[in-house]
Amino acid sequence: MKKTGVFMATALFGLLLMLTVSCGKSGGISSLDVVGKESVNSFDKLLQQTAGQVSPDEMNGGWSLAAPDNMARFIWSKNYAKSPLHDVMLELDAAPFLAAGLTPDKLPENFAFYEGMIMVGTKLGEETLKYTGEVTPLASYQQIVKLKRSSIGYHGALDHYGVNIGDGNLFEWAKDMSTNDKDMVFVLNPEPFINAGVNPNAIEGWAFAKVTVDDANGKPIEVDKILKPFNLL
Repeated sequence: MKKTGVFMATALFGLLLMLTVSCGKSGGISSLDVVGKESVNSFDKLLQQTAGQVSPDEMNGGWSLAAPDNMARFIWSKNYAKSPLHDVMLELDAAPFLAAGLTPDKLPENFAFYEGMIMVGTKLGEETLKYTGEVTPLASYQQIVKLKRSSIGYHGALDHYGVNIGDGNLFEWAKDMSTNDKDMVFVLNPEPFINAGVNPNAIEGWAFAKVTVDDANGKPIEVDKILKPFNLL
Protein backbone atom coordinates (compact mmCIF):
# COMPACT_ATOMS: atom_id res chain seq x y z
CA MET A 1 0.00 0.00 0.00
CA LYS A 2 2.82 2.38 0.89
CA LYS A 3 4.56 1.75 -2.45
CA THR A 4 1.31 2.39 -4.32
CA GLY A 5 0.80 5.65 -2.43
CA VAL A 6 4.33 6.82 -3.23
CA PHE A 7 3.86 5.92 -6.91
CA MET A 8 0.58 7.84 -7.13
CA ALA A 9 2.06 10.87 -5.41
CA THR A 10 5.06 10.82 -7.74
CA ALA A 11 2.82 10.51 -10.80
CA LEU A 12 0.64 13.39 -9.62
CA PHE A 13 3.68 15.59 -9.03
CA GLY A 14 4.98 14.73 -12.49
CA LEU A 15 1.66 15.63 -14.10
CA LEU A 16 1.59 18.97 -12.26
CA LEU A 17 5.14 19.67 -13.37
CA MET A 18 4.27 18.91 -16.99
CA LEU A 19 1.29 21.24 -16.86
CA THR A 20 3.37 24.02 -15.32
CA VAL A 21 6.12 23.66 -17.92
CA SER A 22 3.51 23.52 -20.69
CA CYS A 23 2.05 26.82 -19.50
CA GLY A 24 5.50 28.38 -19.51
CA LYS A 25 6.31 27.15 -23.02
CA SER A 26 3.08 28.49 -24.44
CA GLY A 27 4.45 32.02 -24.13
CA GLY A 28 1.39 33.17 -22.20
CA ILE A 29 0.70 33.77 -18.54
CA SER A 30 0.44 30.64 -16.42
CA SER A 31 -3.10 29.82 -15.35
CA LEU A 32 -1.63 29.25 -11.89
CA ASP A 33 -0.52 32.90 -11.68
CA VAL A 34 -3.73 34.54 -10.48
CA VAL A 35 -2.15 37.93 -9.70
CA GLY A 36 -0.43 38.13 -13.08
CA LYS A 37 -3.51 37.07 -15.03
CA GLU A 38 -5.94 39.32 -13.16
CA SER A 39 -3.55 42.28 -13.30
CA VAL A 40 -3.70 42.05 -17.11
CA ASN A 41 -7.50 42.02 -17.05
CA SER A 42 -7.71 45.01 -14.71
CA PHE A 43 -5.00 46.93 -16.61
CA ASP A 44 -7.00 46.38 -19.80
CA LYS A 45 -10.04 47.93 -18.10
CA LEU A 46 -7.90 50.84 -16.91
CA LEU A 47 -6.66 51.44 -20.47
CA GLN A 48 -10.23 51.40 -21.76
CA GLN A 49 -11.36 53.85 -19.08
CA THR A 50 -8.44 56.21 -19.80
CA ALA A 51 -8.27 55.74 -23.57
CA GLY A 52 -7.97 59.48 -24.20
CA GLN A 53 -4.96 59.67 -21.90
CA VAL A 54 -2.99 56.79 -23.46
CA SER A 55 -0.57 57.55 -26.29
CA PRO A 56 2.71 56.40 -27.86
CA ASP A 57 5.81 57.94 -26.30
CA GLU A 58 8.46 57.96 -29.00
CA MET A 59 11.04 59.77 -26.84
CA ASN A 60 11.03 56.97 -24.27
CA GLY A 61 10.32 54.14 -26.70
CA GLY A 62 7.04 53.06 -25.21
CA TRP A 63 3.56 54.02 -24.09
CA SER A 64 2.32 56.81 -21.84
CA LEU A 65 -0.70 56.92 -19.54
CA ALA A 66 -1.28 60.48 -18.34
CA ALA A 67 -3.04 61.42 -15.14
CA PRO A 68 -6.38 63.22 -15.60
CA ASP A 69 -4.77 66.46 -14.38
CA ASN A 70 -1.77 65.95 -16.74
CA MET A 71 0.64 66.43 -13.83
CA ALA A 72 2.06 62.89 -13.96
CA ARG A 73 2.53 60.03 -16.43
CA PHE A 74 3.24 56.31 -16.21
CA ILE A 75 5.45 55.16 -19.10
CA TRP A 76 6.28 51.57 -20.07
CA SER A 77 8.59 50.31 -22.80
CA LYS A 78 7.76 48.57 -26.07
CA ASN A 79 11.23 47.03 -26.31
CA TYR A 80 13.77 46.81 -23.48
CA ALA A 81 16.66 46.56 -25.95
CA LYS A 82 15.84 50.02 -27.33
CA SER A 83 14.70 51.97 -24.26
CA PRO A 84 16.88 55.08 -24.06
CA LEU A 85 16.87 55.29 -20.24
CA HIS A 86 14.25 53.27 -18.30
CA ASP A 87 11.77 50.50 -19.13
CA VAL A 88 9.14 51.59 -16.58
CA MET A 89 9.04 55.12 -15.23
CA LEU A 90 7.04 57.95 -13.73
CA GLU A 91 7.26 61.43 -15.22
CA LEU A 92 6.13 64.26 -12.95
CA ASP A 93 5.46 67.93 -13.48
CA ALA A 94 8.21 69.52 -11.36
CA ALA A 95 6.38 72.76 -10.54
CA PRO A 96 4.62 71.54 -7.33
CA PHE A 97 7.85 69.98 -6.06
CA LEU A 98 9.89 73.09 -6.80
CA ALA A 99 7.30 75.23 -5.01
CA ALA A 100 7.58 72.84 -2.03
CA GLY A 101 11.34 73.40 -1.79
CA LEU A 102 12.94 70.96 -4.23
CA THR A 103 16.61 71.43 -5.10
CA PRO A 104 16.89 69.28 -8.27
CA ASP A 105 20.67 68.79 -7.97
CA LYS A 106 20.10 66.91 -4.70
CA LEU A 107 17.95 64.20 -6.29
CA PRO A 108 19.66 60.76 -6.55
CA GLU A 109 21.03 59.27 -9.77
CA ASN A 110 17.90 57.30 -10.67
CA PHE A 111 16.08 60.64 -11.10
CA ALA A 112 16.31 62.93 -14.09
CA PHE A 113 15.31 66.61 -14.14
CA TYR A 114 14.68 68.26 -17.51
CA GLU A 115 12.44 70.89 -19.09
CA GLY A 116 10.38 71.33 -15.94
CA MET A 117 9.86 67.58 -15.48
CA ILE A 118 11.09 64.98 -13.00
CA MET A 119 11.55 61.39 -14.12
CA VAL A 120 12.21 58.36 -11.94
CA GLY A 121 12.37 54.82 -13.28
CA THR A 122 14.23 51.55 -13.62
CA LYS A 123 15.53 49.16 -16.25
CA LEU A 124 13.82 45.77 -16.46
CA GLY A 125 16.25 44.13 -18.86
CA GLU A 126 17.94 44.28 -22.24
CA GLU A 127 15.72 41.84 -24.16
CA THR A 128 14.35 42.51 -27.61
CA LEU A 129 10.64 42.01 -26.98
CA LYS A 130 8.85 39.71 -29.42
CA TYR A 131 5.12 40.08 -30.09
CA THR A 132 2.84 37.50 -31.66
CA GLY A 133 0.35 40.17 -32.77
CA GLU A 134 -0.04 43.93 -32.84
CA VAL A 135 2.18 45.97 -30.53
CA THR A 136 -0.35 47.68 -28.26
CA PRO A 137 -0.21 49.27 -24.79
CA LEU A 138 -1.79 46.14 -23.30
CA ALA A 139 0.55 43.80 -25.19
CA SER A 140 3.57 45.70 -23.84
CA TYR A 141 2.17 45.42 -20.31
CA GLN A 142 1.72 41.68 -20.85
CA GLN A 143 5.43 41.49 -21.67
CA ILE A 144 6.20 42.79 -18.17
CA VAL A 145 3.98 40.10 -16.63
CA LYS A 146 5.47 37.41 -18.87
CA LEU A 147 9.16 38.31 -18.57
CA LYS A 148 9.47 40.42 -15.41
CA ARG A 149 6.77 38.98 -13.17
CA SER A 150 8.51 40.14 -9.96
CA SER A 151 7.83 43.74 -11.02
CA ILE A 152 4.07 43.20 -10.71
CA GLY A 153 2.46 43.14 -7.28
CA TYR A 154 -0.83 43.13 -5.44
CA HIS A 155 -1.46 45.70 -2.68
CA GLY A 156 -4.07 44.11 -0.46
CA ALA A 157 -4.76 47.14 1.73
CA LEU A 158 -6.04 49.12 -1.27
CA ASP A 159 -7.06 46.16 -3.48
CA HIS A 160 -4.65 47.39 -6.16
CA TYR A 161 -2.33 45.84 -8.71
CA GLY A 162 0.85 47.74 -9.42
CA VAL A 163 4.12 48.06 -11.29
CA ASN A 164 7.23 48.48 -9.18
CA ILE A 165 9.18 51.47 -10.53
CA GLY A 166 12.02 50.84 -8.07
CA ASP A 167 13.17 52.32 -4.74
CA GLY A 168 9.68 52.49 -3.27
CA ASN A 169 8.03 54.19 -6.27
CA LEU A 170 5.02 52.53 -7.93
CA PHE A 171 2.16 52.91 -10.34
CA GLU A 172 -1.02 51.28 -9.02
CA TRP A 173 -4.58 50.75 -10.24
CA ALA A 174 -7.73 49.25 -8.74
CA LYS A 175 -8.51 45.57 -9.17
CA ASP A 176 -12.17 46.61 -9.47
CA MET A 177 -12.88 50.28 -10.24
CA SER A 178 -16.58 49.86 -9.43
CA THR A 179 -15.80 49.21 -5.76
CA ASN A 180 -12.75 51.42 -5.29
CA ASP A 181 -12.47 55.21 -4.97
CA LYS A 182 -8.75 55.16 -5.84
CA ASP A 183 -8.78 53.78 -9.37
CA MET A 184 -5.30 54.96 -10.34
CA VAL A 185 -2.50 56.08 -8.02
CA PHE A 186 0.97 57.46 -8.61
CA VAL A 187 3.07 56.45 -5.59
CA LEU A 188 6.39 58.06 -4.60
CA ASN A 189 8.96 57.28 -1.94
CA PRO A 190 9.18 60.57 0.00
CA GLU A 191 12.75 60.05 1.26
CA PRO A 192 14.69 61.29 -1.80
CA PHE A 193 12.38 64.30 -2.11
CA ILE A 194 12.74 65.20 1.56
CA ASN A 195 16.53 64.84 1.26
CA ALA A 196 16.36 67.20 -1.73
CA GLY A 197 14.60 69.89 0.33
CA VAL A 198 10.91 69.14 -0.32
CA ASN A 199 8.27 69.68 2.36
CA PRO A 200 6.11 66.62 1.59
CA ASN A 201 3.03 68.25 3.14
CA ALA A 202 3.26 71.21 0.76
CA ILE A 203 3.22 69.53 -2.68
CA GLU A 204 0.13 70.85 -4.44
CA GLY A 205 -1.97 68.07 -5.96
CA TRP A 206 -0.21 65.36 -3.96
CA ALA A 207 -0.94 63.85 -0.53
CA PHE A 208 1.60 62.82 2.10
CA ALA A 209 0.15 59.85 3.97
CA LYS A 210 0.74 56.58 5.78
CA VAL A 211 0.10 53.50 3.65
CA THR A 212 -0.21 49.93 4.90
CA VAL A 213 2.03 47.49 3.03
CA ASP A 214 3.43 44.01 3.69
CA ASP A 215 7.02 43.76 4.86
CA ALA A 216 9.50 41.10 3.71
CA ASN A 217 7.86 38.59 6.05
CA GLY A 218 4.32 39.34 4.88
CA LYS A 219 3.42 41.32 7.99
CA PRO A 220 1.51 44.63 7.57
CA ILE A 221 3.44 47.79 8.37
CA GLU A 222 2.79 51.49 7.77
CA VAL A 223 5.13 53.49 5.56
CA ASP A 224 5.14 57.09 4.37
CA LYS A 225 4.28 57.74 0.73
CA ILE A 226 3.59 60.72 -1.52
CA LEU A 227 0.40 59.93 -3.43
CA LYS A 228 -1.60 61.22 -6.38
CA PRO A 229 -4.86 59.20 -6.49
CA PHE A 230 -7.70 59.47 -9.00
CA ASN A 231 -11.28 58.22 -8.98
CA LEU A 232 -12.08 57.52 -12.65
CA LEU A 233 -15.73 56.44 -12.38
